[in-house]
Amino acid sequence: MNFCHYSAEDVIGRVCYAAELKDYFERFFSGSRYLKPNRNCNITSRVSGCEPGWACAVSVPEDVDMKDFVNIPARTDDCQPCCEGFFCPKGLTCMIPCPLGAYCPTATLDTDTGICKPYSYQLPPGMPNHTCGGANIWADILTSRDLFCSSGSYCPTSTQKIPCSSGHYCRTGSTSEKACYNLISCNEGSSTQHIQAYGAMLIAAIFTILLIIYNCSDQVLTIRERRRAKYREAASRRAKERVKADERTMELSTLHQSSEDVDYNDSGTSNASQENILKLRSQTCNNTDDNLDHSSKKRLQKGKQIHTHSEIFNYAYSQIEKEKAMQEIQSLSFSEVTTTMAVNAETRRRPTIEVSFQDLTVTLKGKGRRHLLRCVTGKMMPGRITAVMGPSGAGKTMFLSALAGKAHGCKITGSILINGKPDSIHSYKRIIGFVPQDDVVHGNLTVEENLWFSANCRLPANMLKQDRVLVVERVIECLGLQTVRNSLVGTVEKRGISGGQRKRVNVGLEMVMEPSLLILDEPTSGLDSSSSQLLLRALRRETLEGVNVSMVVHQPSYLLFQMFDDLVLLAKGGLTVYHGSVREVEEYFSEIGINVPDRVNPPDYFIDVLEGMVKLNTSSGVTCEQLPVRWMLHKGYHVPPDMHANAAAMFPEGQLSSNVLNDNEGAAEDHSFVGEIWEYVKSNVKVRSDVIRHNFLRTKDLSNRSTPGILVQYRYFLGRYVSC
Repeated sequence: MNFCHYSAEDVIGRVCYAAELKDYFERFFSGSRYLKPNRNCNITSRVSGCEPGWACAVSVPEDVDMKDFVNIPARTDDCQPCCEGFFCPKGLTCMIPCPLGAYCPTATLDTDTGICKPYSYQLPPGMPNHTCGGANIWADILTSRDLFCSSGSYCPTSTQKIPCSSGHYCRTGSTSEKACYNLISCNEGSSTQHIQAYGAMLIAAIFTILLIIYNCSDQVLTIRERRRAKYREAASRRAKERVKADERTMELSTLHQSSEDVDYNDSGTSNASQENILKLRSQTCNNTDDNLDHSSKKRLQKGKQIHTHSEIFNYAYSQIEKEKAMQEIQSLSFSEVTTTMAVNAETRRRPTIEVSFQDLTVTLKGKGRRHLLRCVTGKMMPGRITAVMGPSGAGKTMFLSALAGKAHGCKITGSILINGKPDSIHSYKRIIGFVPQDDVVHGNLTVEENLWFSANCRLPANMLKQDRVLVVERVIECLGLQTVRNSLVGTVEKRGISGGQRKRVNVGLEMVMEPSLLILDEPTSGLDSSSSQLLLRALRRETLEGVNVSMVVHQPSYLLFQMFDDLVLLAKGGLTVYHGSVREVEEYFSEIGINVPDRVNPPDYFIDVLEGMVKLNTSSGVTCEQLPVRWMLHKGYHVPPDMHANAAAMFPEGQLSSNVLNDNEGAAEDHSFVGEIWEYVKSNVKVRSDVIRHNFLRTKDLSNRSTPGILVQYRYFLGRYVSC
């Protein structure tokens, strides 16, 4: 206002009222470049105040309402150039104040171009007395850059422009100058501050930090691992010392009890001592929790998580020693062990899976439709180890793959029931472990890192940390991997642990997910006798928790053979020769005239018989080709049509029941050339559809286990990748 040549009252009469401001800003926000004709500026009335940079006064100020948004007042008197600090748009006869950050001086005429500087409007033709006025427009920076205070200067008011001083910088539209950062030089009139020095320092700092991390990370990880190993060894030592002390107390109590019971008869003494041993062992198992302090016990009872390494390892190893004491009671009976564990041990309950199958047949899709497995009927019970044996090409791996839902490219007929229900095996995939014949361990990780990666991704998401540690430590203890837990597994280029240890790690990857059904394909191949026994003992421990274990084995030793509960013996062509208890297999074969010679391993002899390498006793009248039919007739199963001749050769005419002769299987059809091509196309489509269904279609989850989500598993994957 101080730079305006009008009086204060006259300036108020020249400032735009509400209706004029509304008209201007509606045009501004709509993006139009021109104002609509109004009361003062139209075809019939065009005063000099309608030109850019000029304004007029209201004719009768007393009769005008400044807040009227509808009616534009008559403003055609005493038209003069716009004041400094105001702008007067073309098409309006009033002034609008320039906002802060704008520079709105009075324009001067450039005689060479005829343009009013610093603006871009020209004088109207035919009006010799018209001069350059003030600013004519104010909008965004792209439309009206000339009205903004230029870079390198600042404008405290809309009529004052001051160059930026040294040590400061001023951006376009600044109302004050800003001080530059330390260590940065800003010359007079600077529009920006040059922060290249700070960028260089930031890059140097990041490089230094990365260098420190690269050089010291191994040492930090080593120190952390040493501390964990120290806590782990101390917890293991305390747990073992506690168990030894309790065992000495138990021996003294047993001797004292035996001296008191000397007057009883032998059977009574035996039963009483057996019960006393059971009670004392149970008490010993319960006393192992004394390794935990009071606060840890309290948190465990409330289901809360314990955090310190010493507390976690104390809890884990006390539970491991308790389970070892429970396994020592196996010499009594399995029911007593199960009862004692159910009463005293605080073990997590796993859901049990019983797999039963009837007339299970696996056929290759395509021409020929060769049978890989045929008419297999039986059941695999929880809490038992089932061994699948047979000569090469008998379909042992295909049998377990079909049960696990991994037999792709094949047609599967017959029924598979899970716990007596026709549910898909894929509905239980979160609690089913499958150990393939080839190793799937990561060679650039240590043994413990491999096990932890599998445990983190496949154990329940809500499992407490101490329980996860217990699971991993138990598997390492059972598989005898304590000495190599921090060793790299190794690759083809870089040697690591031995082949037997690598095989045990491969099995441990599935054991740490606490499966209810564990399927193993030749886990003892390449292992020596001691390693195989160690692996079988670990699997026996899994069966004590109700796990259904099924495995393919090749020529086990007699000691290993006796550690199995059930045996599935397959002949070439995928036909069942025997499916039952290991204790009864020799009795069954002796009934049909096949007796195992002295000092011969029974499983080796049975495999030789199925291979045709052993000449059977001709007096019995049984050949190796008739063994599958003999088993079908023994169990009352249906006999396929192509085996009726063998069945009739073993029994006189009329002794065979008609219900065991199955005539439902049709003979193979002969196809023409076009028919064979069509069958090939159909089989290819079915194989592709199986792959798509297995990889992309989701089945209903019946496992009642919630594993970590994709993002959490991806975090574990990144941790695994960084460890490499």
